[in-house]
Amino acid sequence: MKLKIVIAFIVVAVIIFFDGCENEGQTGLVFSGKVISHTDCKNTKSTFMDSDTPDTLSCVNYSFDAPDNKLIIKHINTGFNCCPGSLFCEVTLRNDIIIIEEFEEMPQCNCNCLFDLDIEITGVKAKKYRVQFIEPYAGNQKVIEFEMDLTGDDSGSVCVTRKNYPWGIYN
Repeated sequence: MKLKIVIAFIVVAVIIFFDGCENEGQTGLVFSGKVISHTDCKNTKSTFMDSDTPDTLSCVNYSFDAPDNKLIIKHINTGFNCCPGSLFCEVTLRNDIIIIEEFEEMPQCNCNCLFDLDIEITGVKAKKYRVQFIEPYAGNQKVIEFEMDLTGDDSGSVCVTRKNYPWGIYN
């Protein structure tokens, strides 16, 4: 009889413990990210003549909204197929590293071009991060990777030079 009481007590304690942990997670910040908009394929010289960013640069502009724990990122001149279907990303947080991996639904054309992506990341705390981009068409060109201190600067910009197709075709 005592064994049944001890087992019942342990089961109830385990249930209360896991239920308490689950509630804590629900009240905390949930880290997630998604592409909220993007340009059409920037495949003409006039597109780049009207732009502040030449096609030899791939840039990331970011701004942090501390009250909403939201990070807005604009990735300028990221490469995809000319007919990518939908564009999306997977955003993960590993320790203090934000990894943004960009994807296209399905390459449908025999060409590549540049796009601008607007990415929204929620559940971001004001602290230091390392940001890494994984791009499908960057190949062995310079990777976009940088330190970001959201305790001091709530906005910033980073650019890398790229000259392999589809970058640099108009310069």
